[in-house]
Amino acid sequence: MHIAEILIIAVGVSMDAFAVSICKGLSVQTLRPKHAALTALWFGGFQALMPLVGYFLGVSFADFVSSVDHWIAFILLGIIGGNMIKESFSNDDCEHSPDFSANAMFPMAVATSIDALAIGVSLAFLRVDIWSAVLMIGLITGAFSAAGVCIGKFFGSRYKSKAEFAGGFILVAMGLKILLEHTL
Repeated sequence: MHIAEILIIAVGVSMDAFAVSICKGLSVQTLRPKHAALTALWFGGFQALMPLVGYFLGVSFADFVSSVDHWIAFILLGIIGGNMIKESFSNDDCEHSPDFSANAMFPMAVATSIDALAIGVSLAFLRVDIWSAVLMIGLITGAFSAAGVCIGKFFGSRYKSKAEFAGGFILVAMGLKILLEHTL
C-alpha cells in the first residue's frame, strides 16, 4: 500500500472525529486554543492507538486468512464506510457539553476511534509500515479535530454530515480498490 493510499484512509477515518469536533465547537461559549489542542490530542491519540492495537491483533491471524485478506479488508472498510454514510443522513443534532475534561473526552475519543481498530486489522492484512500509518492517522485526525472545533464555533454544524459522508465514501472506495487489485 502506497503512502497516498494510507493518507486517503487517514482522512476517511478521521471524519467521525471531525464531525464530533464540530459539535464540541458548537458547545463552547468562548473558544480557546486549549479547546482545539485538547480535542486534537484526545481524538488524534486514540485514532493512532486503535489501528495499532488492531494491527497487532490482525498480524496474529493474518497467515491463516492470507487467501481472503483482501475480502476481509473490503468488508471491514465497506461496513465502516457504509455506516458513516448512513450516519451522514441522520438528523442527529450536536448535543455535546462544553466540558473538555478527561471524563468527557475519553468516551468520545474511544467511540470515534472504534472504527480505526478495524482499519488496523485491515492494515495488518495489507502488510503496511504500521508506525508511519498510525503516525499519519493520528496527525491528520488531530489536525481535522482542531479544525473541527473552530469550524463548529464559527460556522455551525452545516459541515458535520458532509464530513461523515465524505469519510464513508473514501473508506468504501478504498475497500473496493483493494478488492479489485487482488481479484483482477
